[in-house]
Amino acid sequence: MADTATAATKSSPATGNQPHYSFFHGVERNFDKAAQFTRFEKGILEQIKACNSVYQVKFPVRIGEKVEVIEAYRVQHSHHKLPCKGGIRYSMDVNQDEVMALASLMTYKCALVNVPFGGAKGGIRINPKNYSAYELEKITRRYTSELVKKNFIGAGIDVPAPDYGTGAREMSWIADTYASLHPGDVNALGCVTGKPVSQGGVRGRTEATGLGVFFGIRELCNVKEEMDRLGLSTGIEGKKVIVQGLGNVGYHAAKFFYNAGALIVGIAEYEGGVYNEKGIDLEKLVEHRKSSGSIHGFAGNQDITNSAAVLEMPCDILIPAALENVVNAGNAARIQAKIIGEGANGPLTPEADEILNAKGVRIVPDMFLNAGGVTVSYFEWLKNLSHVRFGRMDKRFIENVNSQILTSVEGLTGKKVTDRERQFILHGPDEVDLVYSGLEDTMIGSFHEIRESMMNLPGSDMRTAAFVVAINKVGVAYEELGIFP
Repeated sequence: MADTATAATKSSPATGNQPHYSFFHGVERNFDKAAQFTRFEKGILEQIKACNSVYQVKFPVRIGEKVEVIEAYRVQHSHHKLPCKGGIRYSMDVNQDEVMALASLMTYKCALVNVPFGGAKGGIRINPKNYSAYELEKITRRYTSELVKKNFIGAGIDVPAPDYGTGAREMSWIADTYASLHPGDVNALGCVTGKPVSQGGVRGRTEATGLGVFFGIRELCNVKEEMDRLGLSTGIEGKKVIVQGLGNVGYHAAKFFYNAGALIVGIAEYEGGVYNEKGIDLEKLVEHRKSSGSIHGFAGNQDITNSAAVLEMPCDILIPAALENVVNAGNAARIQAKIIGEGANGPLTPEADEILNAKGVRIVPDMFLNAGGVTVSYFEWLKNLSHVRFGRMDKRFIENVNSQILTSVEGLTGKKVTDRERQFILHGPDEVDLVYSGLEDTMIGSFHEIRESMMNLPGSDMRTAAFVVAINKVGVAYEELGIFP
């Protein structure tokens, strides 16, 4: 079994039209572009940029009649705040470069939305579709035990979460394994987030990232100056939206846009895509895919064989919510969207940024826009440490107070409200209501903080402004720690 700490890779496998593209170096390029607008000296900036700890491990697991050696990673990018925080993905594309890049983005993402975590990320290089549930459980539990050995997991150390290829099931296995190795730790459930509600999870976590994407874009569309510059009307209603990916993030983002009155005109998936300028019925499309196994053949819509071509179709808002580097130097000039919301991590390369910014496209960066997941993970972590669900202490009290107020108003006016109105007025907040409210407030506040930074940096774009805000917050935290005498 190998256990090595290694430096950043210089390249990653070829991706699309970008052979040898390094995701981590792409993040560093964006960092360097923004760093010149901060007050920190070079040494401090180098510390902020560097990954603090890189753990690569290979461990054996018996799969069927043979033993497989599994390659896995956990990267802690920054310790300026503890615990570290970041998801775990199961994919054959997992490599050290990718995990380091995602960990660094987590640091800046947490800083942007004022979540007191350092950035981290993990990954296991497997295709989960090739394993049974029992085999995935063995792999997950063994990976967790390896993290425990090296002190890379714990409620006050490093808190994983779901990512591509993982979900609540895998998080429950991690929590159980950790608890079994730490008997008596009352905060054991806080070692991981994204768990089932019955095991300490929080309501609203599943849709959190997609909802955060919606809140962030909605806030941009509500700024009249931004819409006037792009030649669009204010608000979400009527906007034409293309979403790449019908996974957790893409589906929920599309759902919230659809419910808000936007037209979902295009959906791209790995097998291809569909397009309809008059709008697609999202739920019927999802049902069609479940029954047929493909997004194609959905009556009344245009089938597109090459999913990448869907991204280039006419729309107001493009949301790449699946893969990295899907918009690059090879196709950026053909993108017709006026707003790009990065639902996935790193869907645009730095070269694509330059081309699209020159065209006047407003890019809402991933490090802000998909922060809904980590924001609600923070709420779950707080719930685990406090050992009480949100709303338990005040829901009934608020309902009783509202009832008394309504009774008094009806008595003074002599009028009665309808049953529906009464139900709405008397309703005290459930846990999911509080989670949605906290996420909405976080995304709105962070958006305006980034936009204000952008307005103060002439010629700047939203990604650079977001990096400036994040670097300043992390830099101040390091200064307050007193590690730069």
